[in-house]
Amino acid sequence: MRETILKSLAKKTILIAGFGREGKSSLAFIRRFLPDAKVSLADFNEHAFDQLENPAAIENFYTGKPYLDYLDEFDLVLKSPGISLANKKIVPGKITSQTDLFLEAFHNQVIGITGTKGKSTTASLTHHLLSSAGQRSILTGNIGTPCFDSIEQIDTQTRIVFELSAHQLEHIRHSPGIGVILNIFQEHLDHFGTYERYQQAKYNLIRYAEPQDVCILHASLKQNIPQIQGQVLYFPTKLQTQFQLPKNLPGAHNLLNIEAALLATEAAGVDLKTTIQHLESFKGLEHRIEFVGKFDGISFYNDSIATIPEAAIAALNTLNPIHYLILGGFDRGIDYSALVAFLVQHPVEVIFYTGKAGKRITEQLKDAGYTNQLLLFDKLEEVFERLKSLQHLDKACLLSPAAASYDQYLNFEQRGQKFKQLAVKFGKLR
Repeated sequence: MRETILKSLAKKTILIAGFGREGKSSLAFIRRFLPDAKVSLADFNEHAFDQLENPAAIENFYTGKPYLDYLDEFDLVLKSPGISLANKKIVPGKITSQTDLFLEAFHNQVIGITGTKGKSTTASLTHHLLSSAGQRSILTGNIGTPCFDSIEQIDTQTRIVFELSAHQLEHIRHSPGIGVILNIFQEHLDHFGTYERYQQAKYNLIRYAEPQDVCILHASLKQNIPQIQGQVLYFPTKLQTQFQLPKNLPGAHNLLNIEAALLATEAAGVDLKTTIQHLESFKGLEHRIEFVGKFDGISFYNDSIATIPEAAIAALNTLNPIHYLILGGFDRGIDYSALVAFLVQHPVEVIFYTGKAGKRITEQLKDAGYTNQLLLFDKLEEVFERLKSLQHLDKACLLSPAAASYDQYLNFEQRGQKFKQLAVKFGKLR
């Protein structure tokens, strides 16, 4: 299987576009298995290559604004997720990625899982269920491990659970043997430009399915899927009546994640009765409606993963009632009307808001007649300072921002960790 990837790379001049985690993984793979390959590196950040070992082995380095102006000079461009090729002339077959090469090589062994929300939970759960049922399984992809880094763990009996983002799917030309699309909501419009382009990137997961493949989709996507060859299964189904919601997976939205995972494991050949019995032993993931603790009468919940309004609504429905809600952050231009309508119907005592997204949400709330407290903050510390002066008898505080974190944090994980640290510190100070 690895040989399939090496055959695609051999005897070609290669440009690795983007030198973050995946770009470094690609270079390490090529250096190990194709040491004589002619490789160049491109990244906007001029310091991206400062710590590179053996830079003399690299043909050329490209940085700054014109770093993607040299695509035509190479036989193959190995694109990292998040690198935008908008307005670039793309020659068919020239642009590839770890994801596409990996899917081509390991097609029959891959369960590919995507969705605007729920993909990490569903992928982790699927891996847990397979492993608990005695199957050899690995978890790779968007959840944190570049797929090339997982190749050494794979044999012919390994089932590969591959979490896939829209960025990873954008330019692929191969689908997994089992593909799962949980949902599609507005997200990453700063990269894709339009919701339509984002949707089409997600649909690439199943677009190239072969006749023997299985595609598992939420029923809301039924009208929009492209013509495909594989078998299509829709959920929700009556399967939900066969299991109880585990305590570590709260909320109606997790019923759907569980059902998708069960359908995927069944498609992989595992009996449903076997996998259902392992649901309760799954531990929920960090930053997803995560109970931090109860301090001085306030129960704190970290849902930093909620970067879209639908996720925030799901958290509010799951934890009802919430008294203090933290919203906002980096504004990607998504539609907040559903969240505004929900909050008007289900007001909380205080909404703390931040960033351009928070300001836009609160402006819409005011226009809709929302009358409860709306308090602007810049740093999370200011929220906790204000909480000191509020009544704390059996209250609940939820971080569920409905926005990305990039205006202040590297990612949602860093934002969630900051919230958790301040919550624990709040308890100690009080």
